[in-house]
Amino acid sequence: MGDDAEEPEVRYPVLLDLRGRRCLVVGGGAVAARKTRGLLAAGAAVRVVATVVGPDVAALRAGVEIIDLDRPGGSLVVEERAVTEDDPLGPEGPGGPPWAFLVAATDDAAVNRVLVARAGTRGTWANDATDAHGGPASIPAVHREGTVTLAVGTGGVHPGAAAWLRDRAAGAVGTAPSIALDLLDDHRRRHPDAPRPDWRKVVGSGMLVSISEGRLAEAKERLEACLSSSSD
Repeated sequence: MGDDAEEPEVRYPVLLDLRGRRCLVVGGGAVAARKTRGLLAAGAAVRVVATVVGPDVAALRAGVEIIDLDRPGGSLVVEERAVTEDDPLGPEGPGGPPWAFLVAATDDAAVNRVLVARAGTRGTWANDATDAHGGPASIPAVHREGTVTLAVGTGGVHPGAAAWLRDRAAGAVGTAPSIALDLLDDHRRRHPDAPRPDWRKVVGSGMLVSISEGRLAEAKERLEACLSSSSD
């Protein structure tokens, strides 16, 4: 690398609680549909505004493809119309509260930049689908397994690489940690005052191996042994 190479962009990763929060997606294509799926999976109340609604968004609207709409607050409204200058300012325009999150996913980069800038005047974090870096708020490649969320970004260098790394990480982690965490959560709910066990001891107990080999009863016994030693 030369001396004039740019420093890599450093961003702060965060998981947003968007349950019941109103979010706007502008655009009706495949990218807009993918972003909408992610918001619906988080339980957001999503409004999609698009001049032309593509088949993927139409399938979501028709209920052909249901993405966790039974989650608290999860809902979808699709408006087939041109976006206005007031749309990015909030669900009721400039006179009401701002959006919790906005995605600009039209096929016009200039329009997306304007939408993101307008949303920013209200303090709304926004993702620009045509910006290599995602605009103010980039959306990583995500894998979910129960309570475990893996998110991978490449600083806008290559989204395909982010997806590849996500899949590699998901394959390496597997499903056993998620099941173990479910068992831990169940114990926590039944014993809210019990101390949290050392995760390294849980892993060292062989619990994950028992889960991977389908011996769930044995895994529970190993967990109980870890929890007993933690309370000693």
